[in-house]
Amino acid sequence: MFTGIVEEAGLVQAVTRRGKGWSLEVEVAGIAAGVKIGDSVAVNGCCLTVTEAKGKKLVFDLLDETKEKTNLQSAQVGTRVNLESSLRADGKVGGHFVTGHIDGTAEVVKWGRSGADWELEAEVPAGMERYVVPKGCVAIDGISLTIGRVEGRKFNVWIIPHTYEVTTLRDRKAGDKVNLECDLLAKYVEKMARIEK
Repeated sequence: MFTGIVEEAGLVQAVTRRGKGWSLEVEVAGIAAGVKIGDSVAVNGCCLTVTEAKGKKLVFDLLDETKEKTNLQSAQVGTRVNLESSLRADGKVGGHFVTGHIDGTAEVVKWGRSGADWELEAEVPAGMERYVVPKGCVAIDGISLTIGRVEGRKFNVWIIPHTYEVTTLRDRKAGDKVNLECDLLAKYVEKMARIEK
């Protein structure tokens, strides 16, 4: 479980085939001190298990499905990725509850400066728009954000300068894919409503 408050951006050092999956090696900074083998870390919002911890480098195994269904499919040496350690039971929930289970990727439609802040507009895949509501929660590349405007399959979020500076959003441009995790409560409510009918 995570909160969507990204701790740092790491740098991909290697993406290599390993058996039936992949190995992802990331150079990290501050989180290296508190992470050990077997821990969960959100990498661009994907909950991954640390399989090796070598100083300032963490290694994760990726299933083919994870690589194919998230924007980690385009990760290569030099790509920056958002990192968040798993939530401690005595920790703060500064964002919202994020599981690290990606629902799909959204396409960045518009991304740029808007006054002192930044505005990102994205389009979700068909069928996912039902989970996107004004003032609702969403995690984009593991970042806890509040949805602003919703128009069909498109929605926007506002990015404050701090979030822009400490996450990989500043690397994004129109046409890029971002990992999307919709609000968990909305999915449960939808399922329960169907069962009751």
